[in-house]
Amino acid sequence: MKSRRQSKILELIKKYDIETQEELISKLREENLSVTQATVSRDIRELKLSKAMSDKGKYKYVPASHHNNINMTKFNAALADSITSVDFASNNVVIRTFPGMAQAVATGIDAISGFEILGCVAGDDTIIVVTRDEESAAEVSERIRELIITV
Repeated sequence: MKSRRQSKILELIKKYDIETQEELISKLREENLSVTQATVSRDIRELKLSKAMSDKGKYKYVPASHHNNINMTKFNAALADSITSVDFASNNVVIRTFPGMAQAVATGIDAISGFEILGCVAGDDTIIVVTRDEESAAEVSERIRELIITV
């Protein structure tokens, strides 16, 4: 049941510009799948869905890999090279940069952020990224480390 439901979710977000969980629940019910908001929320997290800007200028659910591929170009070598360290504690990721670069890097992170990032606060050389939970903080920090290495 779970895999069928999650497959249907992926199918629906590819077919429609779904902006909210309520809209997704409605579409699933139209497909004769009885779901609760908690179940859909858990499915979104497990599928690592994020939101990206649609062609119509509104945010819609997309698979994480789709979102990352589109926005990765916004986080290029110059920004990755500006990061000196990445660490996390609890649901916060702390990113250190060269002086004067934190706001530019935070803007890049906002551009590639997914559902798990609630927001960034940047100073001169430090960024705090607030995530939904500790697991998300670990994932975000690992993704940023990968960006530093691969870019």
